[in-house]
Amino acid sequence: MKNIVLVGFMGSGKTTVGKLIAEKTGMPLLDMDALIEERAGKAITEIFADEGEAHFRQLEREMVQELSQLEGQIISTGGGIVLNPDNIADFERTGLVVCLLTDAQTVLERVKHDTSRPLLAGDKEKQILEILAARKPLYESIAHRIDTSGRPSPEPTAMEIIELYHAIKP
Repeated sequence: MKNIVLVGFMGSGKTTVGKLIAEKTGMPLLDMDALIEERAGKAITEIFADEGEAHFRQLEREMVQELSQLEGQIISTGGGIVLNPDNIADFERTGLVVCLLTDAQTVLERVKHDTSRPLLAGDKEKQILEILAARKPLYESIAHRIDTSGRPSPEPTAMEIIELYHAIKP
């Protein structure tokens, strides 16, 4: 059975939607960032501070290679997973990859009190706008996309993904 892989910018709803899909389908949810933190024995902010972003991206790449071998999982990825096209290619071989899109204002609203995001040091709004603009073409290149901007509830997004999954799974 194929995996459901959720990609998208920070604050797009990957973890929240993933939890709902897990509840509704009984499939286990794997949160890549949580798994990386568990293996590294430290928070992502500490990995960025101690070893840098390049090291984190390498840990992320290794996790993709491992998780893409599994079946029947819901995988919530980190927002930067799209920076390496091999990550998406690996996940597409074994699963339905769905990109959750969102606008900068929605992201800011969702992450404004979150201190665990290393790429948002300083002026959060400025950082969000810059990173989102840089990654937008990468997110939009993913075949299955759902815009979560302004959706009052993650429920419709979860149901849409489940329906898509059932329509295409082998």
